Amino acid sequence: MFKNTPFEAIAKTMSEAAPKMNPAAMQEAIKPVQENLKAWADLAQVQAKEAQAVITDTVASIKGAKDPQAAFEVMKASAEAGMALFAKNLKAATSLSVGQFHTSVDAIEKAHPAPEAFANVAKNLKAAASTAESTLDTALEKGVAAVASATKATKKAR
Repeated sequence: MFKNTPFEAIAKTMSEAAPKMNPAAMQEAIKPVQENLKAWADLAQVQAKEAQAVITDTVASIKGAKDPQAAFEVMKASAEAGMALFAKNLKAATSLSVGQFHTSVDAIEKAHPAPEAFANVAKNLKAAASTAESTLDTALEKGVAAVASATKATKKAR
């Protein structure tokens, strides 16, 4: 019935494995994936609401501007708020990613046939991810500070 093609080999493996499937075990195995997706959806929803609020405030402020200079000030404040929000959102996304990465590495270590042999690799992987997160945080803080100082320098120049 089955020939030696990749598709048929997969079909054969699936048909042989189907009776052995345990729905409860599958549900348990997929639970971390569902939790990760929910965490990302929740984060995206919060970030979208925050961005919408900043845009709404900017539009309302621009509508109230009486002259070009006031509109320019609103745009500068909007840029500063936008950069701060971008940094905050990127930090939150990075934190979630690194946290999920650490959890995945822990799960791999737990399931590894020789967890003690994998422990050092797991430690180094998690340290590298944490270092990347810290480096990104530092770069974002410097970017926000640069935007804030540029805005203040423009105000002092007048």
